[in-house]
Amino acid sequence: MTSPRTSRTVLRYRQQTPCCHEEPDEVVTEEPLEIRLVQGDEEHSVALTMRTPGADEDLVLGLLHAEGAIHKARDVLSLDVWQEGEEVNPNVVRIQLRSGFQVLRRLSRNSFTSSACGVCGTGSIEMLALRAAPAAWNAPPLDPELLGGLPEKLRKRQTLFESTGGLHGAALCDARGQLLAVREDIGRHNAVDKLIGWALRQDLLPLSDHLLVVSSRAGFEISQKAALAGIPVIVAVSAPSSLAIEVAESFGQTLLGFVREGRFNVYCGAERLALTSSRALAPSATSPP
Repeated sequence: MTSPRTSRTVLRYRQQTPCCHEEPDEVVTEEPLEIRLVQGDEEHSVALTMRTPGADEDLVLGLLHAEGAIHKARDVLSLDVWQEGEEVNPNVVRIQLRSGFQVLRRLSRNSFTSSACGVCGTGSIEMLALRAAPAAWNAPPLDPELLGGLPEKLRKRQTLFESTGGLHGAALCDARGQLLAVREDIGRHNAVDKLIGWALRQDLLPLSDHLLVVSSRAGFEISQKAALAGIPVIVAVSAPSSLAIEVAESFGQTLLGFVREGRFNVYCGAERLALTSSRALAPSATSPP
């Protein structure tokens, strides 16, 4: 498998010194991953996504779940790296499904637009409602101090970010704030797909009473994937988009943004938090606290 890190020599500038110096550096690896559907003797390319190599099986499972082609990990009969004799291509995977062929064939014609969502709107939420149910939370209200510390917990587990500085991270937590799994990728939606793919393999869906923590902003695709996986709480280090808030409101999710240094904005779902008064809510949903 290709390494998620790539070594390069860079010219490093420092204001204190009069010149640049050559130094070794590590950058995040970005390579394409092609997904091919195998049906008997036929093989069809159904998706191509850019990603950071690593946890590719989780990525494929999470992406197929988000697109509605599978509901459980057992819906996939096989998932293997392309190989012919001694030749191996780690950037191509072959899958066989129990069903869902027509979904994948249709998606291949549409170039998997919803996986990175370049065409979103009210219609997208209406379509999402056909597949996602309101998120369930049966655990006690969440301690704001616990929530404020989750991004740092994620940050400490982002080993690839530590060496490259160029990756998004996503973590799945239980109701006590314990990190169950962490995934990283150059694409924030890929990181979430990898995480949900892991949960699929553990047969954990729907993820009631769980939290999703992301090191990025919360766009439509983050709220969408969380809703489809049944995740009731989203914790984002940066800002949410207006459509992400609409999705969260539609599916009863709690959405927090700008979660950093003990502060955050609550955009919806405050009833799941142990807040002492409405003053704990941010006065503005358009700027960081």
